[in-house]
Amino acid sequence: MVGGVYSVIIVGLTGLVLGLIFNHFLPLLLKLGVAPKGTFGWPLLGETLSFLKPHSSNSLGSFLQDHCSRYGKVFKSHLFFSPTIVSCDQELNYFILQNEDKLFQCSYPKPVQGVLGGSSMLVVVGDTHRRLRNLALSLVSTTKSNPNYLNDIERTITRTLDSWQDNQQIIFCEEARKFAFHVIVKQVLGLTPDDPQTAKILEDFLTFMKGLISIPLYIPGTAYARAVKARTRIASTVKTIVDERIGNGELSNKKGDFLEILLSANTLSDNEKRSFVLDSLLGGYETTSLLMAMAVQFLGQSSAAMAQLKTEHENIRRDKGEGEYLNWEDYKKMEFTQNVINEALRCGNVVKFVHRKAIKDVRFKEYSIPSGWKVLPVFSAVHLDPSLHGNALQFHPWRWEGFQTHSQTSKKFTPFGGGPRFCPGSELAKVEIAFFLHHLVLRYRWRPEGVDQAMAYPYVEFQRGLPLRLYKIS
Repeated sequence: MVGGVYSVIIVGLTGLVLGLIFNHFLPLLLKLGVAPKGTFGWPLLGETLSFLKPHSSNSLGSFLQDHCSRYGKVFKSHLFFSPTIVSCDQELNYFILQNEDKLFQCSYPKPVQGVLGGSSMLVVVGDTHRRLRNLALSLVSTTKSNPNYLNDIERTITRTLDSWQDNQQIIFCEEARKFAFHVIVKQVLGLTPDDPQTAKILEDFLTFMKGLISIPLYIPGTAYARAVKARTRIASTVKTIVDERIGNGELSNKKGDFLEILLSANTLSDNEKRSFVLDSLLGGYETTSLLMAMAVQFLGQSSAAMAQLKTEHENIRRDKGEGEYLNWEDYKKMEFTQNVINEALRCGNVVKFVHRKAIKDVRFKEYSIPSGWKVLPVFSAVHLDPSLHGNALQFHPWRWEGFQTHSQTSKKFTPFGGGPRFCPGSELAKVEIAFFLHHLVLRYRWRPEGVDQAMAYPYVEFQRGLPLRLYKIS
């Protein structure tokens, strides 16, 4: 009797699994036409765990290496609970990015949307994304060459480097994150590092970041659940700050201030404005600090690059008065610095891939992509392709000489995405890092303390936080 019950249960579960497989795949397979080669892997889960297996960020990882060698640069798989086309091809990647909202659409997994919020510029699509992006571009345009903004960056740099005076060793990733956060929170909310609200937001923001890259289980006590709550607290703190500024009449005295522009945007709801602030903090914090750490690590491994970088900044400083701030013209002179930043972006791959889905049946060359399928353009595969970048695994900043750093159209270099979702704050990140490197190479030499490796999980993180031994320059 018991055996019969178990048999019925097993048969029922088998039927359920087979039913899910056929219901999920069969309609898509029937209309697939000429599909890229590949495999769907396990039922439902597919190949997601293998795809997400950690690997060094300056490598493809075993999953992509294996699949590209077996199936080519474009292949099918089953990832994030969806049939998927994975592209390691520069032409298809470019095609995907340039056809946003026409043939493809941003499609991050629901758990990511759950912690970012439904109004985040990272996940919204269509007209909502265009409204938020236009505001972001307006803010960046008024900010990037603003002397007050540039001076704030330098003051924060000086404060950071001064705090190292008595230290022989630092954990650079921690220092970079504090620096980047203090810069962006000053720009966005007008808060100084000493303001109690700054420490409160930073604490909640660290909790938020840990949950953003955690297993998405909304169970009390999990990193994901804590992140969702932290985001709510950040939104509440932002609302309090904005209400205080309005009540005190401070905003009206700061024409062109970030909050002034944001609050005057009548096309956005209050929730969208608070979400926009959170997006700005996120964009100016994690990727900027990580890129800074990448540049510092690679420079520590290249004495030739370090020497040329230092010479460039000595020449810039020689033309400045004692204690005089850097300006936009000085930034434009930092040509080799731009090469270093570009090469750190290419080798380090802060953003490995992005999530898209086909909103129509798409035909590209010999490939067919069915509507509803997830599409993953993998930037790191193009950045590390030896047929596109000679000695691709070598940090070689000189390869960028003559490259237009403001170009958004390079098919073989897309660290900030492309098309309508090209990162609007990319130039601000480069300014911060260029100014930071200016002061760093003139005040300190450094070497790594032991072996550390930037790993892609797929988010990128240094395993030991990049510990450095510091040597002050007289």
